Amino acid sequence: MTEPIRPAKLADAIADRLERLILEGSLRPGERLLPERELAHRFDVSRPSLREALEKLERRGLLVSERGGATRVAPLLDESFTAPLADVVNSNPEATYDYLEFRGIAESSAAYLAALRGTSVDRELIQECFAAMEAAHQKEDPTDEANADADFHLAIYEASHNLFMLHVMRSLSEMLRNDVFYNRATLYLRRNVRELLLAQHRAIHDGIIAGDPETARQAARDHMAFTSGALKEIAKADARLEVSLNRIARADVLAAPPR
Repeated sequence: MTEPIRPAKLADAIADRLERLILEGSLRPGERLLPERELAHRFDVSRPSLREALEKLERRGLLVSERGGATRVAPLLDESFTAPLADVVNSNPEATYDYLEFRGIAESSAAYLAALRGTSVDRELIQECFAAMEAAHQKEDPTDEANADADFHLAIYEASHNLFMLHVMRSLSEMLRNDVFYNRATLYLRRNVRELLLAQHRAIHDGIIAGDPETARQAARDHMAFTSGALKEIAKADARLEVSLNRIARADVLAAPPR
């Protein structure tokens, strides 16, 4: 005899709805949910059912409760994933280029998929991020432009609609943001670099908004190749300068010639 079909438990249905929003990327790590009373009203459910659903997601590591009753979305990949990678990059300068190579692959693929799959909502967000970058470009201090740069790239990952790519790159978002700041601070040593970087981002933006996957992919690939190549050249120049300075300082360790 088969089991009778029973309706799903309300708390399970609420948990499934919130889990789907988290996994698809609509709810982002660190974002705070509405207070319990308001969230229950939005879902048109009882507070006990909502509370049970939230507790279920907390046990699964998708939500985190804070002091004062606030509930935030947890990162799917936490510091146990990102911290060792950050340590490798920090302790081994050459690993920076491996990271940039990986980003080049990821960025070009994301731009391709964003142009192919992006919705009108995705394109609007990408346009907003690029507009913020253009506005910040007029300022002498590049901090706001670097922030807009990082936001722009993350918006492209969202528009790719690839869940694995989105969550992996979101978990690396702090590395991405630090990388953007470091790259810009270093590249600004070169003349007209801000204009070059803005033009490269505009090409990525235009390819995605036009729905041209190949153009978007090539623009992202060119951008990351430029970044990596320019940083290598600056590193070589710094190394040559250090050698020159060491030659000047050699007198500090040499004995005076005999008379």
